[in-house]
Amino acid sequence: MDWLGYLAHKRPGFWIRAGNFETSVLEDRIASTQVQAPIYISGLARSGSTILLEILARHPDCATHAYKDFPLVLTPYFWSWFLDRSRRVDEVKVERAHGDGITVTPDSPEAIEEPVWMAFFPELHNPLRSNVLNAHIEAPAFERFYRNHIRKILWLRHSTRYLAKGNYNVTRLEYLLKLFPDAHFVIPVREPAAHIASLMRQHQHFHALHCKNPRALRYMQRVGHYEFGLDRRPIHIGEDSQASAILQDWIEGREVEGFARLWSDVHLYIAQRLDATPALREAALIVRHEDLCAAPREQLRKLFAHCHLPINETTLEHAAARLRGGSAPSLADEDLAMIRRLTHEAAMYFGYDMAAADGLRQTG
Repeated sequence: MDWLGYLAHKRPGFWIRAGNFETSVLEDRIASTQVQAPIYISGLARSGSTILLEILARHPDCATHAYKDFPLVLTPYFWSWFLDRSRRVDEVKVERAHGDGITVTPDSPEAIEEPVWMAFFPELHNPLRSNVLNAHIEAPAFERFYRNHIRKILWLRHSTRYLAKGNYNVTRLEYLLKLFPDAHFVIPVREPAAHIASLMRQHQHFHALHCKNPRALRYMQRVGHYEFGLDRRPIHIGEDSQASAILQDWIEGREVEGFARLWSDVHLYIAQRLDATPALREAALIVRHEDLCAAPREQLRKLFAHCHLPINETTLEHAAARLRGGSAPSLADEDLAMIRRLTHEAAMYFGYDMAAADGLRQTG
């Protein structure tokens, strides 16, 4: 896998051509497959996006990427053909690398489409330049490839609705809406202090993992996950000074401050794009992690209704039973004060009263 991952990562042009050849081979079989109302889950890492993906991926109408689709993501049919003839059938669940209790198999849904974006836009994760793809972007070669790629996933999975989780799609919301005007966006958010505490725990976990196992670092680089570990990179949402400030905080060991700036920048960017684009605002559903855990049935009904997916009460109950709240953040008072100062504006937009939250922590 490590060797194949190297070949896929270092030769994007070859795999783009291979993916186009694969499409020509399958053209008759996927001719009637259309991309209709795709669903995109996108928010900052550790906001609750994985559980939303797993819940929606269980719906029979939805098709999404799985762990098994890596590393030859750009040729899903050829790779699937090979796996069907070589994989063992006794795959067992194991805890994923995050160490957060979520167990997976090769067939579990995962955010695996990022290598497709990176093959066409190699600077997407450069922290020194804007990572934003807006509605003015013109990339016909990518758009043709991406549509065909989705058609192949739908055909392979025998489904009608494409579902994708991608943390970095927060910088591509308007571009995706231009490509698919009937798309549905699900944007998970989480209270800043709890969210930042979770981001810090994951970064420490992956930093230690990458120091111990370089293959784990290479995997995350090749799959396009730069949120944690030895190659952590901030999301550059268009302002050089903001991205530079985050990088400088992390270089100088100001972990809380760096993550607080990142939380603020990303969520202010989302808020600005929602306010500036009525069609995007109409297509998007904000899912606050705390609301989802406190009232799962109500929130899940909203989720499935927004995505135009029918759901019965039995399925709803099973999905609701999987949800649980996170632990309270174990941060020093001065760190909490800093988080409140740096994230206040963005937090208020999403309904978080940071002053009230601090009061609850002090009296709780």
